[in-house]
Amino acid sequence: MRGGMGMVSEAIARAARVAGAEIRLNAEVRRILVRDGRAIGVELASGETIHAKVIASGADPKRTFLKFLERSDLPADFVRGIENFKIEGSSGKVNLALKEAPSFSCLPGNGAHLQGAISLGPSVDYIEKAYDDAKYGDYSHRPYVDMCVPTTLDPTLAPPGKHIMSCFIQYAPYTLRNGTWAERREDFGDTVLDTIEEYVRNIRRILLHRQVLSPWDLEQVIGLTGGNIFHGELTPDQLFFLRPTAGWAQYRTPIRGLYLCGSGAHPGGGVMGAPGYNAAWEILKDWALLRV
Repeated sequence: MRGGMGMVSEAIARAARVAGAEIRLNAEVRRILVRDGRAIGVELASGETIHAKVIASGADPKRTFLKFLERSDLPADFVRGIENFKIEGSSGKVNLALKEAPSFSCLPGNGAHLQGAISLGPSVDYIEKAYDDAKYGDYSHRPYVDMCVPTTLDPTLAPPGKHIMSCFIQYAPYTLRNGTWAERREDFGDTVLDTIEEYVRNIRRILLHRQVLSPWDLEQVIGLTGGNIFHGELTPDQLFFLRPTAGWAQYRTPIRGLYLCGSGAHPGGGVMGAPGYNAAWEILKDWALLRV
């Protein structure tokens, strides 16, 4: 997408403003206000309160129900379900700014082969070994790398002649067995570069800058509980009618007027907008039937 993935949210924001929405940035929510089992608004970190008939939460299930709400406002079995919802992330992100296009040893040059998704995972055994490291509390020492070079299709993302490389790294557990992410973040970045260099011989020569994000960083910077980019593991026991928990997969929640519209709802993560689209239809149905 021209302009980067952020243009998806920008396009949605423009459409919302045309429809009369007011979008407020840097307005951190402290808690959801509940009265007699019904959501009546939110309180911001600034102390300001905003009242509303409907609240649609795009935050993950644990943040929505266990941070923004009091457990006493929710049924005990629902709280247990959310507490047991698996959400610890197992991936990191490394963004590279490059002075020129990367050149792969197997296919040198800047051609069409750089314009799609590129995966560095030469065998099933390689990927299993990468996951073994994470199973025992360490990041993968030869990680599985999903990458793309979006500037080969959209040069507006970087200065003329320069490129960016976006790398999705597996595996990187949220909790490390030895040390903290603050202590080991750059070592993780070095490991990723070492792995890429096996395939892109010129990567260090053309590197201008790198950004390394661990699951802990994703939680701190973006607000993803556990650093999970999908708002919860996409495993069979957390999909379809079990997302986020049994009995509550239709975007409604035990709190009247509160809906879940993010990736913690069906069908899960990915830049597709499906949870929000589906949640909007359920809200409109309830509104028409005076259930809200």
